[in-house]
Amino acid sequence: MSITCGLECVAVLGCSRWAWKRCTYIGSDDSQSWPTATPEEFEPVPRICRIILAVYETDLRNPKYPPQGGYRLDPDCVVKRVTYEETQGRAPPYIIYVDHEHKEIVLAIRGLNLIKESDYKLLLDNRLGMQMFDGGYVHHGLLRSAIWLLNQEGETLRRLWIETGREYSMVFAGHSLGSGVAALLTIIAVNHREKLGGISRDKFRCYAVAPARCMSLNLAVKYADVIYSVVLQDDFLPRTPTPLEDIFKSIFCLPCLLQWVCLRDTFIPEGRKLRDPRRLYAPGRIYHIVERKFCRCGRYPPEVRTAIPVEGRFEHIVLSSNATSDHGIIWIEREAEKAIERMKETSAETITTPPKVQKLERLETIEKEHKDALERAASLNIPHAVTTIEEEPKKDEAESSEGTCQDGSKSKSDSTGGRTNWDEVVEKLFKRNESGDLLLRKDAEAPKQQQ
Repeated sequence: MSITCGLECVAVLGCSRWAWKRCTYIGSDDSQSWPTATPEEFEPVPRICRIILAVYETDLRNPKYPPQGGYRLDPDCVVKRVTYEETQGRAPPYIIYVDHEHKEIVLAIRGLNLIKESDYKLLLDNRLGMQMFDGGYVHHGLLRSAIWLLNQEGETLRRLWIETGREYSMVFAGHSLGSGVAALLTIIAVNHREKLGGISRDKFRCYAVAPARCMSLNLAVKYADVIYSVVLQDDFLPRTPTPLEDIFKSIFCLPCLLQWVCLRDTFIPEGRKLRDPRRLYAPGRIYHIVERKFCRCGRYPPEVRTAIPVEGRFEHIVLSSNATSDHGIIWIEREAEKAIERMKETSAETITTPPKVQKLERLETIEKEHKDALERAASLNIPHAVTTIEEEPKKDEAESSEGTCQDGSKSKSDSTGGRTNWDEVVEKLFKRNESGDLLLRKDAEAPKQQQ
């Protein structure tokens, strides 16, 4: 009898300890050991958020839902605005904006529209392990949407980059659903830079705001030099390992589902999660905006932390009343603006070296962090992890390869004025095996080399 009572006490204490740890876990715990971001690297985020918000407007000259301080954009620089009627459900609405002040060509994609059936169809077009791409796994529906978008706007982006003197950066940005499309679009574009006029890798940037988990861990780390995810405190979406399609197919309310996922994932070992190549994660380098503290009321001056995590990449659901509100881009833009103002004030008070030197040192640190993350992923035996990124081709080589496919044939985007078919470009990365399944071409050729 006493043994039974003892076991019951141990079980009760164990469950109580687990419940206490889960209920007291807050969003800031995910990035507790991360270094703080600098004003130079985080400065574009509030501006990019405003460009994404501009997608929701029909007329920037007479905005209906302007953020605090206005959009601060030039309506004449909006090159193209595409609505749901024009995308016909193949992609969320988007705009193409040329920012001459910051020398950027921005393609901004809006987030999930809860009353649009086409957005749900896009999310549901996937299942675990359905789509392999670039040595990893990605969300099938979001990848098809990214390819469609490039088919539609690839020539426009190429033309704008050439017209602006080949000096502007190419920026892809999106919120929520749009963040996944923008991130996968970036991977395709970075791997086929010659199709967009030979843009160098360092001129590509992607800002995934409140990002969806859309790619496997090896890809999330590999492209951390060009993809930047922005997460506000307790946002549920980057932390939800349950596939997006399962969330929206669930008959349960979202808070109930999040609590069930929280309970289930507690008993899954970290090593097992890391070794599953099909498990999707938030993409790239992560910027975490922290503004609340445990058992404290109200919001504090926001702090921005950044890292390229391999383990503990937002693996825990936060049981918080702000888990859904922190997903809103209006709040993200507002807190990002406060954060950058606070960083600039702090930097102005403590700066002791010339800004140029400081920026150079931070760039070197960012490159080292990416290299360390790649090596860490390989040391943990993450499936398909790489330790180096392919070297940038020389300028004359890039120009000579412009308009030439990988097999040596001329592409359709050469001087004849034809359009690039991005479906064909992506298909060239794959090869079908005897059973008809798609394999990455280098993976399909590996067995032959071993024979």
